[in-house]
Amino acid sequence: MEDLNHALFLWLNAPEHPSTLLLAIATFFAEYAIWALPAIIGFGWLRGSEHTRKVLLEATASGLAGLLINQIIGLVWQHPRPFMIGLGHTLIPHVADSSFPSDHLTLLWAVAFSFLMHRSPRMAGLALALLGLPVAWARIYLGVHFPLDMVGAALVAGLSAWLAFREMRVYLPATYSLALSVHRVLFGKLIQIGWVRK
Repeated sequence: MEDLNHALFLWLNAPEHPSTLLLAIATFFAEYAIWALPAIIGFGWLRGSEHTRKVLLEATASGLAGLLINQIIGLVWQHPRPFMIGLGHTLIPHVADSSFPSDHLTLLWAVAFSFLMHRSPRMAGLALALLGLPVAWARIYLGVHFPLDMVGAALVAGLSAWLAFREMRVYLPATYSLALSVHRVLFGKLIQIGWVRK
């Protein structure tokens, strides 16, 4: 399996001298596309209904659960990144920690899969799920992940979305109440003038 992982990595990884345009595109998806998540969640929270806000909190819980699962996997099984074993070309800096699974893709897909479990944000979930494809490619192309790191991210994201959905009754009421209290303190004046929902 590791031989296949290495072979797929070398097939997808950038050449020694990639085109400037392709490098810029890959860097954008690898490092900046993830900011779509706080933008969507933040805007949705400020303008959304109670139901929308609860879905956003569930998706946030899914993302956090995915990252926690990744940390546990990394503690149990340290898998080196390509540059740690001298494989391929690395075109962006990255800390030398465990590569499996990809945190970027886990977070993105954990939120996407959580949205896909509900009717109202399904299109946003589909858009984020599709966004994950070039993100996965870019992080392999730039040399910081193996292809199987992305498969692991998909599995962890699916698990975390399922857990967040299944256990929402345990955490969601108290979390929503706390978040709403903080929201009303932070955005009180904007709520009064109607720019932000109460």
